[in-house]
Amino acid sequence: MLDIRFIRENADLVQEKSKQKGYDVDIRRLIELDKEVMEKLAAVQPLREARNKLAANSKGSKPSPEDINQGKKLRDQIVSLEAQMGDLVKELDSLLKSVPNMPADDVPVGASEDENVEAKKWGDIPKFDFQPKTHWEIGESRGWIDKERAAKVAGSRFAYLKGDLVKLQLAIVQFVMDTLTNEETLKKIIQDSGLKDLSSKPFVPVLPPLMIKTEVFEAMDRLEPRDDRYKVGADEDNLWLQGSAEHTLGPMYKDEILDLADLPIRYLGYATSFRREAGTYGKDTEGIIRMHQFDKLEMEGFTKPEDGMKEHLLMVAIQEYLMQQLKLPYRVLQKCTADIGKPNARGIDLEAWLPGAGGYKETHTADYMTDYQARRLQTRVKSGDDNQFVHTNDATAFAMGRTMVAIIENNQTPEGKVKIPEALQKYLSGQTEI
Repeated sequence: MLDIRFIRENADLVQEKSKQKGYDVDIRRLIELDKEVMEKLAAVQPLREARNKLAANSKGSKPSPEDINQGKKLRDQIVSLEAQMGDLVKELDSLLKSVPNMPADDVPVGASEDENVEAKKWGDIPKFDFQPKTHWEIGESRGWIDKERAAKVAGSRFAYLKGDLVKLQLAIVQFVMDTLTNEETLKKIIQDSGLKDLSSKPFVPVLPPLMIKTEVFEAMDRLEPRDDRYKVGADEDNLWLQGSAEHTLGPMYKDEILDLADLPIRYLGYATSFRREAGTYGKDTEGIIRMHQFDKLEMEGFTKPEDGMKEHLLMVAIQEYLMQQLKLPYRVLQKCTADIGKPNARGIDLEAWLPGAGGYKETHTADYMTDYQARRLQTRVKSGDDNQFVHTNDATAFAMGRTMVAIIENNQTPEGKVKIPEALQKYLSGQTEI
């Protein structure tokens, strides 16, 4: 959430930027509540001091009836004010949490994803001398994708992945692991991207928990929309299935103070994730684009405040590097205010060209949260005599399903086979096609 001091000093700006992101938050009411809470605190403080002084004067001797009566009056006044303040604080906290993060200065103002701005295109769109097939036509004919039998077992939007497609997925995982844990490779990406004064510290691979507590999910500000989440077990279990690895990577240091020397902290999480895909029925129902269960490699970063934006740009550069290594044509979109998400200050999407769809389809997202999540999670870093909230970033390394879709459709042959990108061949015992 935002610092209440920032909201006090920039109320009109916060109101304006919230509306640009699609959130109609009553900032005026928030400011009024904050003022009332401060007034109640100011009223309670002298009463507490008076009661403490009364108790100190009576120490070692029996208090007089007048002191006892005065102490009771002070206590009743304090209890009454604290009860009033408790209700006000509850309302204030709810309003404060409803305020979205401030978008960065360069985020385009827009009312929907249609107003996202194309920043770049890379790669040549393949030209075929035959009618290209969709990934599911190739996958089903080769016995790689079986959604019909999966539907019998788990329902719609699940699939059995088999044979060479499984081997391809594991090759992608190993390729990304090798890339992001190699400091020399990260140095090259940083240099080629023109980023300066940025650490080349490698990412640490992580297999994170697949479930998350309600209060932690809410602190991450990723629980909503709840209709898209899977609740696990009974209410007392208080658990949800995460929808992406960053949901359980981001809160790792909840209520902790990190050592400045340990930053940046970079994780590469691999997780099977779950989403209901609520509201998307009828969209991408064929193949393995919108599944209830999917595997992802996700980057998560914790940095000093001054390094937050550079870390965001590094993650985007890594995404581009990975796509270029697989020679997959893509475009980069800068997301507009209405599309970046409530906790985000900035968002970038990469979309791969899919011949089967005849267009670009999102494969990557990079989210920069500034200290918005860290403030809710109380994740801080010791800097001199002060503690600061860290800045957090998360970004897709590869979503397995969509990456394999792009590889299949862009590298298909007339015979219905698929050429393996050169960068992956060593992880498939030198196979050049499947």
